[in-house]
Amino acid sequence: MSDTAGNTRSVLALMPATQQTSFVMSARGRVIVITGAMAAGKSTVADLLAIRLPKSVHIHGDVFRRMVVNGRADMTPNPSPDAIAQLNLRYDLATMAADRYAEEGYDVIVQDVILGKDLADFVKRIETPERYLVVLSPSVSALEWREEQRSKAGYVHFSPGALDDVLRRETAQIGFWLDSSTQTPDETVEDILANLPRAAV
Repeated sequence: MSDTAGNTRSVLALMPATQQTSFVMSARGRVIVITGAMAAGKSTVADLLAIRLPKSVHIHGDVFRRMVVNGRADMTPNPSPDAIAQLNLRYDLATMAADRYAEEGYDVIVQDVILGKDLADFVKRIETPERYLVVLSPSVSALEWREEQRSKAGYVHFSPGALDDVLRRETAQIGFWLDSSTQTPDETVEDILANLPRAAV
């Protein structure tokens, strides 16, 4: 047993049972999910938010897709069974990693494109008690402008309008929805921190 673990147990042994529960719960981190269409600013905002928190992790959900070297099946308007299976695997891995980091006391920012019926299912996968959801919902024109500024092409199989339609018509209205069309990334982070209680799911 490490000295830290031993000291923690000694402290807990001296506490009343009610305080022990509070102490253990406070040691666990939070999971904050940030979603939205491609070019909504998820990655930049998640990075800045993680920097603002004292003990934090930023999980890029797309990294699990890019880990597949051979046999990768990307999502399209008419996805194959393999593409759907890989998407679900990617979501499983992201939430499992988030929960594990949170168990160790990290605040975890999970960022990915999670739209339609997948969003509510994704949230249910998270076992961490303190979980939050932020949906970035800038206008289509803002998405198009931001896509033009990016060095990578995100919109290959979809258009900004198509993903925005899925977001607004097919996605559960849960969490904190934020129209970040006219905000800088720093302003978006400030808005998220100020409204985090509204993001609880």
